Amino acid sequence: MASFTMEDIKVLRERTGAGMMDCKNALQENNGDMEQAVTYLREKGIAKAAKKAARIAAEGLVDSYIHMGGRVGVLLEVNCETDFVARGDQFKELVHDIALHIAAANPSYVTKEEVPAEVIENEKAILRQQAIEEGKPANIVDRMVEGRIKTYYEDNCLLCQKFVKDPSKTIETLVTEATAVIGEKISVRRFVRYEMGEGLQKKSENLADAVSASVAEMKK
Repeated sequence: MASFTMEDIKVLRERTGAGMMDCKNALQENNGDMEQAVTYLREKGIAKAAKKAARIAAEGLVDSYIHMGGRVGVLLEVNCETDFVARGDQFKELVHDIALHIAAANPSYVTKEEVPAEVIENEKAILRQQAIEEGKPANIVDRMVEGRIKTYYEDNCLLCQKFVKDPSKTIETLVTEATAVIGEKISVRRFVRYEMGEGLQKKSENLADAVSASVAEMKK
């Protein structure tokens, strides 16, 4: 097992500008070797992408995705730094893939930071009660709640979700990789997902599952 400390993770973050989890993964993949971890992050493009995070991305595209014969629709805004990149095929493909993902996965927020504090507190209260009713010891209930809140983020926040066309990576990873390849800061700003008859009384059906099944067929 790789041997490194939290201080090592912080040092690697300062050197590369990559996120804490990316730094931790890099050290794990390289048995705690700092220099190899730096090289690893650079090769993956994560360090390069992280350094672009402070730039201003005011250009970009608003894309639409319509599925299921007009039953599900998505409007999505993704930003980049220049109009030149916004008109490029790579950027357009990225935006369209994210819109397709939103249609299938039905997230509620772009990032976990967007989730209102009261929503999280209510969710924690429910999860805490569930853990208590499961008979879990009081000293581990809080840890269980934190673990399950992470699952809540993965279910409801776009950047935390696994990409429907490649579940080995999250949408955040997809954007980071695109940033490294394209060479500009890329950020998902906002989206709206429409579902035919949403909010109306009607026969129960899960269109998100239907979209996901269709995406799976596209990948075959």
